[in-house]
Amino acid sequence: MTSVAARTDASFQEVELHGHTVGYQSMGDGPLLILLHGITSTSDAWRDVMPRLAERYTVIAPDLLGHGRSAKPKGDYSLGAFAAGVRDLLAVLGFERGTVVGHSLGGGIAMQFSYLFPEYVERMALISSGGLGREVHPLLRAAALPGSEWVLPLLAREWSVSAGDAVRNVAAKLGLTAGPDLAEFARGYASLVEEGATEAFLDTLRSVIGPEGQKVSALDRLYLADQIPTLFIWGDSDPVIPVEHGRRAHEIVAHSRYVEIEGSGHWPMLDAPDRIVQELTEFMEETEPFQWSLETVRDRLRRGPQPAPEAIAAGTT
Repeated sequence: MTSVAARTDASFQEVELHGHTVGYQSMGDGPLLILLHGITSTSDAWRDVMPRLAERYTVIAPDLLGHGRSAKPKGDYSLGAFAAGVRDLLAVLGFERGTVVGHSLGGGIAMQFSYLFPEYVERMALISSGGLGREVHPLLRAAALPGSEWVLPLLAREWSVSAGDAVRNVAAKLGLTAGPDLAEFARGYASLVEEGATEAFLDTLRSVIGPEGQKVSALDRLYLADQIPTLFIWGDSDPVIPVEHGRRAHEIVAHSRYVEIEGSGHWPMLDAPDRIVQELTEFMEETEPFQWSLETVRDRLRRGPQPAPEAIAAGTT
């Protein structure tokens, strides 16, 4: 595998892709880990786990287009476009294959990336991932409603300048408690005051979420992930995406690993960074990289999804 020069300290760099600036953090040396953040977030969401992961691995964490320090152009913010952007970033940096780790929206992108570009994927880890069920936090459903583009800038300014008590009162009504969930929600919504950020957020959000909840689902194709070493990690107190989504996905993907972190919310890598580092490291060290072949994929598509073992045992198939 060719790569950019090894680094011992996290560094933020920029590249030009299709005429747009894409920023990313890079750290470490060794097998490649690609860390994909969630909506309104940035590569800084991985700040507590990157240094330790970089002791063993090369870690690349981009600011996805429309987020953070990357460009916020008008354009395509679908999961497919994000997945293609990740592919293009890896190509420009000289990486051929790696393990993709996605949080929230980043989990949906990771699944789309693995589906569209399996030759780039050695393993897949999904943390509090979107795309595995319909339910999602009411605040995100409300943001998908027509007219929210007029309200969001006001909300963003409120989150960015309000005193702590005012923010906590609003958050309590939304089911958010003090800690990483509240802090990251506040950080994300405050970022929408940046030029072009609200438009990019809404384009991204509305591509995956509607007033009734998540409208993009990977469940019908998730069975294909049983070819790839797959890890699901969820906080059992996630207020944004229910933990039941992770449990059900684990049932669908044969041989997948499932980790549920007690007391953790939507950002386990901030709630329990030591546990996340441990689980990702064990996952990397104890599984063999997926080897893509067209023949294997063709055979799996022809066979289609297989009934779960419990369904066979119960005689329900």
